[in-house]
Parts: sequence; C-alpha cells; structure tokens
Amino acid sequence: MPIDVPTLPQTAAHSGAETEAVVDAVVVGLHAPAADAADGTGPALAAGAAGVDAAFSGELLELLTTVGATGKAEQVVSLPTRGALSAPRLVAVGLGRPAEGPKASEAVRRAAGAAARTLAGTGSVLSTLSALDAEAAVVGAVLGGHRFDRHRTSTDAAAAPVGSWSFTGADAPAVRRATLVAEAVVTARDLVNTAPNVLVPETFAAHAVALGERAGLVTEVLDDAGLRENGYGGVTGVGKGSANPPRLVRLTWNGGPAASKRVALVGKGITFDTGGISLKPNAGMADMTSDMGGAAAVVATVVLAAKLELPVTVTATVPMAENMPSSTAYKPGDVLTMFGGTTVEVLNTDAEGRLILADAIVRAAQDDPDYLVETSTLTGAQLVALGLRTAGVMGSDELRDRVAAHGTATGEDAWAMPLPEYLRGELDSRVADISNVSGQRFAGMLLAGTFLKEFVPAGLPWAHIDIAGPSFNTGGPRGYTTKGGTGVPVRTLLAFLEDVAANG
Repeated sequence: MPIDVPTLPQTAAHSGAETEAVVDAVVVGLHAPAADAADGTGPALAAGAAGVDAAFSGELLELLTTVGATGKAEQVVSLPTRGALSAPRLVAVGLGRPAEGPKASEAVRRAAGAAARTLAGTGSVLSTLSALDAEAAVVGAVLGGHRFDRHRTSTDAAAAPVGSWSFTGADAPAVRRATLVAEAVVTARDLVNTAPNVLVPETFAAHAVALGERAGLVTEVLDDAGLRENGYGGVTGVGKGSANPPRLVRLTWNGGPAASKRVALVGKGITFDTGGISLKPNAGMADMTSDMGGAAAVVATVVLAAKLELPVTVTATVPMAENMPSSTAYKPGDVLTMFGGTTVEVLNTDAEGRLILADAIVRAAQDDPDYLVETSTLTGAQLVALGLRTAGVMGSDELRDRVAAHGTATGEDAWAMPLPEYLRGELDSRVADISNVSGQRFAGMLLAGTFLKEFVPAGLPWAHIDIAGPSFNTGGPRGYTTKGGTGVPVRTLLAFLEDVAANG
C-alpha cells in the first residue's frame, strides 16, 4: 500500500467582511467571564465577531447565551442563521477565560480544533478566530479536523474534514505558513498511524526519501548490509530478529546561503516494538506501532524547514528497525559494539530504542553540528513521571531549558528534567563499557537520558525529548488533538530551528 503526502483541506485568507463570504458555516469565538468577574458578567464575543454580530442586529450574544453558550473552553454551540448571514449555520466555540501570550494562542488552537470536529462533513467554513491569532486558527482547524483513512475501504462523508477554510484578518503568507506547519504535523501523524505491516523499515525509509526529494533535500540510505559494513552495531543488533531488515536514513536541508548554524536532529524509528526476547505483555502492545513517533517528527520537521526555507542547515539522522523475537534476535547478555566503538551489554532487549539512537547520535555528531536534538518514545517511565501530555526534556542545561521553553510556548507541553552524575554508575556493566539498563527500577527516564549522554561528544550542546506519552493519544479527541498519532514534537522542533536561525 503506497504512503502518500496527506491531503489537507484548502485554506485561504479572507479580507472582506464576514457577512460577504459565501460559505456553509461561520465560526466565531466566545470568551468565558474573567476569573474576577463577580458582577454576574456573562460571556463575551471574541475579536473578529463584530461583523457577524451586526448581521444579527447586535443580538448574537443574547441568542448564544439563550441556548447555553458559556464561553467554556472548547464548548461548541450551533445556530441556524435564518438568513442573517449568507451561510446557513453559525458555530460559536468557547475560548475559556481571556489569556495572553502562548496560553491565548493555545486557546485559539483548541477552539479551532473543537469547531473543526463539530463541522465534519461541511464543504466550506469561514473562521473569525484568525482575528485573534491567524496561525493558531489555521493550525487548530486543520489538525482538529484531521482523519486518518488510509486503511479504510470506505469513508463516511459526514465525518470527512471540512473541505475548505477561509480566515478573516489573516494575510495569505501567514495562512500559507500555518498550512505548511499543519501539513508537517499531519505527515508525522499519518506515519505513526500507518499499520506496522505497511510501515516497515524499508518502506519507512523509502517514504522519508520521497518526502525529502520532493522538498529538495540531500538524501542517503544505509541498508542492512551497509549498516553492518560500517559498524552500526546498535541498529543491526536490534533489527536482526526481524524479517524486515533495518535502515538508517539521513535527510539534509542545506539552509541556503544565509545559513550560519548547523543543527542535527535524531529520531527513534522502531516501526514496531514487541520488546524482543524481553517480550512485552499483550495489553497495549498494539500501541507500539507508535514507537517510531520521534523518527516521524524529525523527518517531517526537516522537510518543513526546507519548505519554509529556514536559513539554518538541518540534518535528520533516523535509525529504523523492527524489534522482534525470533531465532536470530539479539538477547539479554549479548554485547553489541556500537558505531564509534563503544561496547554495550544488553540486559533487556526492550530497551532497544537507546541502542539504535546511540548509533545515530554518534553519526550525527560527526557532522560537527552546533546543536543536537534527539526525540523518541523512549521510556514508560516518562508517562509515570510526567503523564500523557508532557514531554520530558534532558541534556545540556542551557539547550535543555531552551527546547523545553519552546515546547511549552507552542502548546506541546514539555518539562526540563535533570541528569544527575551519580546515575551513570547505575549503568556500569560487568563485561562491557556500559549496560543498556540499570538493575533498579527507579529513575528510568533519567537513566535512559544518561545512557544517551554517553554517546554525545563533550562540549556539544544537546537535548533529548522523551515523548512516550505525548506522541500518541490513546484517549478520545480533544481540542486539535485527534486519537492516535499527535505529531508531537514537530512544532517544538520548528520553533527551536527558527530560534537558531534568528539568534544562533
């Protein structure tokens, strides 16, 4: 089954009055009363809704509150316009209490996503949320309405995404940029959601290369023979238990003539993880189709950097393997020689991601980057420590904090975590340079980061983003987050690259 570029709804800027648009529905925002509103003040129409309100003779807010609209975050209320607008339907969506900065942008994204789900099956929609934050309105609308239908033999037209969106108060370049960002997130989501019998290392590599070539990237692929010949002991060790041999893909955007900084991105590409000989329990194993979420994110990000023509050189190094139990699988007690020569004693084959990442980190560092950022669905301990929505960020202190701040600012919540020096002793091996897990069950997320640190050259600023929880939504849809792959942390990585391009 071919893996194609995702199909997105059409998006366009709309500079005229809201009432002039010939569409099937119009979206307005509604703020909940401020926290200190003690005088019985009700909800308020958000910026951008003035023209719509005028079409209702200034009575729109009264109509909405009559049918129960409160402005609560993501609450959606629909009304027939009965000729007041050319569109037959009006949708008001709650933004929650008024906020500023990143929280305000996130409120718009979530509101736009909630509206997009409610409007599934609608042909064309005009959104006034863009008067608040154009990029947030576009990204939220496209992502909130996203559906993954690749494996369905038929689709429900009533559940299809909105066919086209128009946005008031937004210029065309802003809408185009936001659409490219949303496209990158959808690309990552679709890769994660693709069934693991379809997305094996070979097909994943081919798709990544196809995406890269269409964006003008320099591409390179090492197959199983090339990996063995060049000493990638982590990738080949993990991959040798599968009938689908491993790959290592490198995609480079050269940044153009203005590029002065070089960033290395690394992402974990385990296309399915059974745990290997250290077999996982059956419960939840199907979710391990998402164990390549980090790889999907960095592939989508480097392609996005090229499409946005960011003046920074970006190289994604992506190891891909399938972790299976078989007569040829690596096993507890094996010693692997990693790319670069470090030996690792394997104590648990279900700690495989750090092994393929170690190879990729050493290779990525050979390009002499100014920064190295790696992301992976690395540990269940991340979920225990930080839950399902907050990524853990580790690494060199300054870059760790910088990346975590971008995660929070973009709405992809992240939290800086320490890598205490004393943890290194927990990874001492009886027979090799280092073991891949500790003998104790505490601080699993930090120990994984400590293992990766061993393969980062001294002096290279680096960050590791553990997205085990945030990259895959096992619950119901919320805001602009759909069930399944979320595309985290594409927007965090983009924000970091733009920061580097602007500030070094």
